[in-house]
Amino acid sequence: MSSAIPTRRDPDLLGQTVVVVGGSAGIGLETARRARSEGAAVIITGRNRDRLDQATREVEADRTAVFDANDSAALESFFRNLPGPIDHVMVTAGAPRYRAPLEIPPDEARQDLTEHLLLAINVARCAAGKVTGSLIFMGGTGARRPRPGLAIASTVTAALPALIANLALELAPIRVNLIAAGFVDTPLSASLLGENLHKRRDELRATLPIQRVVTPTDVAALAVHIMSNTALTGATFDIDGGQQLVS
Repeated sequence: MSSAIPTRRDPDLLGQTVVVVGGSAGIGLETARRARSEGAAVIITGRNRDRLDQATREVEADRTAVFDANDSAALESFFRNLPGPIDHVMVTAGAPRYRAPLEIPPDEARQDLTEHLLLAINVARCAAGKVTGSLIFMGGTGARRPRPGLAIASTVTAALPALIANLALELAPIRVNLIAAGFVDTPLSASLLGENLHKRRDELRATLPIQRVVTPTDVAALAVHIMSNTALTGATFDIDGGQQLVS
């Protein structure tokens, strides 16, 4: 009986260049690490110089830039000065806004509603003519069901898939996709939950169909798959371990 001969595959992103906006921690850092392991040259950005320097050493990034992605002038300058062409851009910058809309000033409510959406539009505008492969943005699933205090987060959650689908048409043949994550065990989650982090982890391990918590590595694997699969565009990919099925 003959035994199977193992085959060696080429890395999925060999010879390509991947930019991760918000790549100094969490999902962004893991995506940069995964892209690097698949043969890509990696460029990462972040707001915190020290954290970005540490991430650069960890993933052996080819280039870095320190700026706030929501600063449209800085974002435009970053893309303008990039050596091109760029194959893929992953955007993980920004945080969800879990604030009761009736309890915050109108200007802050306006910012919470528009910041994440405008970031996607600004990245798309700046990337046009520079990126040849795909853009990937991060969204969420947790605010899909209406709940008190989540009006702003729910509105943005509902709007992002429509925006991404339209951007896929506007930028074609560049591919544009959205990853919608549930709870992911990241430093951001830890900062949002504080002392309730361990309790939330235990709840998810007990209730999720996968019987474990989703990690940045899980999301990074999906992101690299989306980069390498050239048939995917205009879509929203949920990754929540089945959280929506049981909550």
